[in-house]
Amino acid sequence: MAILTAEQLIQIRRQLHQIPELALQEHQTHQFLQKVIAQFNQQYLQIRTVPQSPTALLVLVQGSHPQKTIGYRADMDGLPVQEATGLEFASKYSGKMHACGHDLHMTVALGILNYFSEHQPQDNLLFFFQPAEESQNGGKLAYEQGVFEGAWRPDEFYALHVTPDLAAGTIGCRMGTLFAGTTEIDIDLIGQGGHAAYPQQAKDMVVASAALIMQIQTIISRNVDPIEGGVITIGKIQAGTIRNVIAGQAHLEGTIRGLTQKMIEHIDQRLQEVGSGIARSFDAQVNIQLHQGGYWPVENNPRLTAEFIDYMQNNPEIHYQETQPAMTGEDFGYLLAQFPGTMFWLGVQDSSQLHSATFNPRETAITAGVKAMIGFFKQHMQTN
Repeated sequence: MAILTAEQLIQIRRQLHQIPELALQEHQTHQFLQKVIAQFNQQYLQIRTVPQSPTALLVLVQGSHPQKTIGYRADMDGLPVQEATGLEFASKYSGKMHACGHDLHMTVALGILNYFSEHQPQDNLLFFFQPAEESQNGGKLAYEQGVFEGAWRPDEFYALHVTPDLAAGTIGCRMGTLFAGTTEIDIDLIGQGGHAAYPQQAKDMVVASAALIMQIQTIISRNVDPIEGGVITIGKIQAGTIRNVIAGQAHLEGTIRGLTQKMIEHIDQRLQEVGSGIARSFDAQVNIQLHQGGYWPVENNPRLTAEFIDYMQNNPEIHYQETQPAMTGEDFGYLLAQFPGTMFWLGVQDSSQLHSATFNPRETAITAGVKAMIGFFKQHMQTN
């Protein structure tokens, strides 16, 4: 196969868009990627599947004079969203949609891979088509399964995420944190139920929950540097069964967001301490479970990101824009905690936001993303 044209890339993206699959269920997507890659020049390629993660796919492009291995990640999974775009190539599967743009992520990766299958790179290139970004932290799973070992271990890692907030084809990035890390919160309060007329004989977990929620709000306002910032949201509370019975139990669920792993761990600690205080105050049990998994902050490597930004800023064919940190989560942060690298935005200009049923990114961004990364990788290999 020769170099993929812009129209061919768009057709690939549309085919991927029609077959969204949820985390760790990306079997048809996996097969489609294999079929496309099989049409590329195979002279420099090694393709690897992972038995313990059967939907993952890795492709190693052998460099001509390799000094390092450069990794590039593209996530594969869709979301449990009922598509409402009305497009001819809309999702074929009820209740599932590529509402986060992973179909574009994979297409850009295929475009880059296709180019280097025809033009052997100087350094090795490792393409990681990753399952389970939206949930199940597929990047962390792959790392813990030993996927990145030996010849398959990258020295650095890159990835993109599309955004409707930038013009189509715009490259956005920043030094430091691009995405926040996230931690899921589950809290159970256990006291003693009783009759509403005799509160002295009960331990009211509705009141305890209210006190806990108010105390939690002070963690950000009084324990976190306002320059650094953070978020705690309690989005769900369940307690009680009827108006005249004091609730002896309550369950709360929420999320923590922080721009550095150190900040997330600090918030985690303060949350546990506040919970212990509420337990003592209300003579109750307060059990707090925190689950972060692989959703660490996406902290870009200073040296590699400075080089990336310099290339994008000084290439007259690329429109570059510095962006602010986003409080949304991304599991590429875990991989960046293991390997130096950079994540960046690719603008797709749409009035609908990510994860919405009407998200319809502009497809002209695909070729722009492919060309930008081919150019960056070629220069990066020559200068490092």
